[in-house]
Amino acid sequence: MISTAQLESFAQDGCVVIENFLDPAEVATLRRRIATLLSEFNPAEHPLTLFPTANDSQLSADQYFFDSSTKASYFLEHDAVVNGQLVVEPTKAVNKIGHGLHIVDPVFQQITHSRRTQEIAQQLGFRDPRALQSMVICKQPNIGGAVPMHQDSTFLFTDPPSACGFWIALEDCTLTNGCLHFVPGSHRSTPVTHRWVRQPAPEVGTEMVDIEPTFSLYPFKGSKESGLAEPEERAVEVAAGSLVLIHGQVLHRSLHNYSSESRWIYTFHIVEGSHSYDDRNWLQMPGKAPLTKL
Repeated sequence: MISTAQLESFAQDGCVVIENFLDPAEVATLRRRIATLLSEFNPAEHPLTLFPTANDSQLSADQYFFDSSTKASYFLEHDAVVNGQLVVEPTKAVNKIGHGLHIVDPVFQQITHSRRTQEIAQQLGFRDPRALQSMVICKQPNIGGAVPMHQDSTFLFTDPPSACGFWIALEDCTLTNGCLHFVPGSHRSTPVTHRWVRQPAPEVGTEMVDIEPTFSLYPFKGSKESGLAEPEERAVEVAAGSLVLIHGQVLHRSLHNYSSESRWIYTFHIVEGSHSYDDRNWLQMPGKAPLTKL
């Protein structure tokens, strides 16, 4: 459960921290599972697909990315691959593992579908929350890539927009190792104006397309305030075990990790199941199956 004050902060800012969401034992369990997954990464059997970012010209341009919605797929740091070859040890090359951990991995499934997350979704006003795009992000020491400013609803679009991110720190996240930054209140002043969609068949790729500017009606109906003067972005430094809730329309990013420490986190998203989630979204379930109920 989250407090009334935290709900009000989320409505106002579009981002809120819930400390001690996971206890130290739960954090340790997730970290052990991640270490195992990293040890199982075999570059010889991998297409060396890089982690795509919102301004990357190679954004998700292969089938491996599209097939990841129900798998524990590996995506690599840009600086880990030079001329098609790994230049760091395999366990230090992986940027993220996903996007179906909540489906295929019992450890992450238990956290994602816990009573705690269900209660939070209910408090936010979701009636039929659906989970998608679950992943571990390692933000590796020295080479952990930056993620530019973006809105999650651009990539996980419903009509009307409803995306919300659950972002769980598994290490202390600081200015040094690439913590989150967000623009407070931007979910109330900045509409979604474009979508990242699949290219029409037979092409295998994605493209960014313009849409009519649209605000989220959800989870805080009537909260939009066009024309707000946006404040400067705010860093979100959090301790391991903290949960950061991220409104799908809030502007946020993370910087490059130039430190000698990693920045492991687990994140997944929810959308409202009663809102239209069409087949233009990049993430599709096999066989046109519905998104997973939270």
